[in-house]
Amino acid sequence: MKVFWVCILGLALSAGASSAATIGVGAFGGLSIPVVQDDNGQGSVFGIRVPVGVIPLVTVEPYFSSTAGGSKDATVGALSVTRSGIDVTGFGANILLTFGTGVQFYPFAGIGTASSKRDGLDASSTAYNFGLGLGVKPPAIPVAIHLRGELASVLEEGNSSTARKWANVTLGVSYNVFKLPPTP
Repeated sequence: MKVFWVCILGLALSAGASSAATIGVGAFGGLSIPVVQDDNGQGSVFGIRVPVGVIPLVTVEPYFSSTAGGSKDATVGALSVTRSGIDVTGFGANILLTFGTGVQFYPFAGIGTASSKRDGLDASSTAYNFGLGLGVKPPAIPVAIHLRGELASVLEEGNSSTARKWANVTLGVSYNVFKLPPTP
């Protein structure tokens, strides 16, 4: 599966060199909710994205993200313990299938690498994400607003069959820095 996404990303980036329509930059922030994790609390996520319009329906989007996990209280017998949340820093690339112009709907999927840290945990591993987005771009201005819902998964270090998962809801803004002329 990893090889499949790397090949798709490579093809998209190589196609973008000759026919990219737009290159932009964006920032986002939102809520990160751990899925089935007893030792990690709800936190925040923020980051940057660099959308590159490859062909009319395909956008490749390198990204950087940082998630600050919330603390979680646990009771073990008569003892109450508070664990600090897991902080995850990641980078990678998404592929978006963009439908529409002024109002865009886009499913997306991505792959990257993530570094998970807290007391007693310092691991780097592969990360996957997928979700749905809604973008609104008013006419005549190069700024768009994006609302996304995604499921992010970070593989446990040394165990490719176990993963930590988060449901992220983000709101962001992107700005088209420039538009490349089409190549003949």
